[in-house]
Amino acid sequence: MAQAAAFTLLNPHVYLDTVLLVGSIGAQQPAPLQGWFAAGASVASLLWFSALGFGARWLAPWFARPRAWQLLDAMIGVTMWVLSLLLVRHVVNGL
Repeated sequence: MAQAAAFTLLNPHVYLDTVLLVGSIGAQQPAPLQGWFAAGASVASLLWFSALGFGARWLAPWFARPRAWQLLDAMIGVTMWVLSLLLVRHVVNGL
């Protein structure tokens, strides 16, 4: 438990995501809705990490094969290329 807590709490992305990203978006919401935004973000986070944990257990036999990792890496690569092309298109069209 101590290792899990240390891994979580010493991870700088926890603070970047929570404080800067979610906090800055939440601060842009109208004052009466900020509590709802925080609650929704918390529930979404709980659902996401629960699904990630249970999904990892469910997909563990599938990812025991190297081909599954190659497929996952290819999908991540395609996603990154698509996002980069969309960003370039946005910059080119914005000029």
